[in-house]
Amino acid sequence: MCGIVGYVGTQTVKDILLKGLEKLEYRGYDSAGLAVIDENVNVIKEKGRIATLREKAEATDADGTIGIGHTRWATHGVPNITNAHPHQGNEKRFTLVHNGVIENYEELKTEFLSDVTLTSDTDTEIIVQMIEKFADAGATPEEAFRQVLSKLEGSYAIAMLDANDSDTIYVGKNKSPLLVGLADDANVVASDSMAMLHVTKTFVELMDEETVIVSREGVQIKKLDGTTVDREPFTAELDESDTEKGTYAHYMLKEIDEQPFVIRNIIQQYQDEQNEIKLSKDIRKAVGNADRIYIIAAGTSYHAGLVGKELLEKVAGIPVEVHIASEFLYNQPLLSEKPLFIFISQSGETADSRGVLVNVKKAGLPSVTITNVPGSTLDREADFALYTYAGPEIAVASTKAYTAQMAVLSILAMDAAIAKGIDTDFDAIHELSIVANAIEVLTDAKDEMEQIARDYLLETRNAFFIGRGFDYHVVQEGALKLKEISYIQAEGFAGGELKHGTIALIEDGTPVIALATQQSVNLNIRGNLQEVVSRGANPCVVSMDGLNRKGDNVVIPKVHDYLTPLASVIPLQLISYYAALHRGCDVDKPRNLAKSVTVE
Repeated sequence: MCGIVGYVGTQTVKDILLKGLEKLEYRGYDSAGLAVIDENVNVIKEKGRIATLREKAEATDADGTIGIGHTRWATHGVPNITNAHPHQGNEKRFTLVHNGVIENYEELKTEFLSDVTLTSDTDTEIIVQMIEKFADAGATPEEAFRQVLSKLEGSYAIAMLDANDSDTIYVGKNKSPLLVGLADDANVVASDSMAMLHVTKTFVELMDEETVIVSREGVQIKKLDGTTVDREPFTAELDESDTEKGTYAHYMLKEIDEQPFVIRNIIQQYQDEQNEIKLSKDIRKAVGNADRIYIIAAGTSYHAGLVGKELLEKVAGIPVEVHIASEFLYNQPLLSEKPLFIFISQSGETADSRGVLVNVKKAGLPSVTITNVPGSTLDREADFALYTYAGPEIAVASTKAYTAQMAVLSILAMDAAIAKGIDTDFDAIHELSIVANAIEVLTDAKDEMEQIARDYLLETRNAFFIGRGFDYHVVQEGALKLKEISYIQAEGFAGGELKHGTIALIEDGTPVIALATQQSVNLNIRGNLQEVVSRGANPCVVSMDGLNRKGDNVVIPKVHDYLTPLASVIPLQLISYYAALHRGCDVDKPRNLAKSVTVE
């Protein structure tokens, strides 16, 4: 849940690394560091943001043409300078950065390093100390690197420097994302292509249990047993300007505003010249053959999966189960005879989901990934992929990825219904175009949403969200958005569940945000709202045109019942944004969170 950059070439490296780390700061950011080789190995580390590291680095004169950098989200050891990366062996010859979790680091420490004094609390230091020990015993740096990596259990992406070699970065990967980039007179290393777009757009994918020797002249990929691997590079489908905020104060607000464009882009990508759905025949066949679909996801993607379940069952008549990836990985339920697995992940690197995919592949079961990142691990390893075409999402709190995932799921549901010969009046393409217009109306109502945040959320310690049917899934996502960026304790509930315990927490002034967009349960949710109001709650109602009542706070434009989540979530996103903004929180980089969850 952190980021790596590396560069070896002809340009001075310090600013190149810092720019790369700034692009990766969204992934994790409680500390950061870099190492540069000139006449010596210069290690610069700092707790906190990249801006703090930049100030410290720019005050030094270290600036060679080879270096590595790292931004950290702590797993082993508290966030401080000592535990920040890069880490070095006691002799200072080898310097290393690492993403992931080494599950057997305690055993390795006992077996190989009982006589070595460790300076940090991290699992990472074990790696570099072992490499130093193996090299002292006579192994070449490359041999020591491969020997140690072959003993590691868990996930890792590693970049290492050797003080005796100012032309080589040693790279290794297993279960954690890492790319090698190719440029004129230089080569780079990055956890994400966007980190090094200022150097190159040409990258080579790395597979699990591979190592790479990266030098100025080229790259050499090998398996852990030393076998050489040839692999063609790919061109990153990103422009560096896509990752900039432009005139926006925060990425989150920019990404909320981009949602109408994203929906229209999805329509364009999944519609052919005859205005029919354009979908892979292999995916259509896989869905048609399935007797049950298992959606595997986490966080916001899990909430999108709950809506996807409703769509696939109501439109296509396919039974669907939605599972939290980290639970499914270690507590797999009984499966149907012909299951199909759909993995939903914005980054395509979610470690819990990948763990499930590994087991699914071992069992020979079909899989589809819905992701925003072509070439990501889940995209590469699943049998099929559907892309959300949302463009880079930088803010930790996901917004446009959520609506994009639901849009793609609605298209998949309609396509499955057509393929099965089901007579449906649900035209996903047409209805999504209406949704895009509705979202535009809602994103233009920022002043209204900001006032709601001021009126309801600036002084409160907690808030509740209630809804029924599709709205229940949306309020779960709305509560997640609020809690993760404003730090207000927020929970989303099915409206009827409040009286089964949670209503005991209602006090005078407790904010309760209710969604009322479903005709079939409109009276029910209105009744639930009265139950909390009578106990002192401060109600805020988001309803749909046609179901609205006098006094409702937000009325969303009329959209198809099945697609209300794509519109009704917009006010919740904006209210959360303004609550965090006016409470003085860091909107794009909330504490303790990271964008790409690459550890279990």
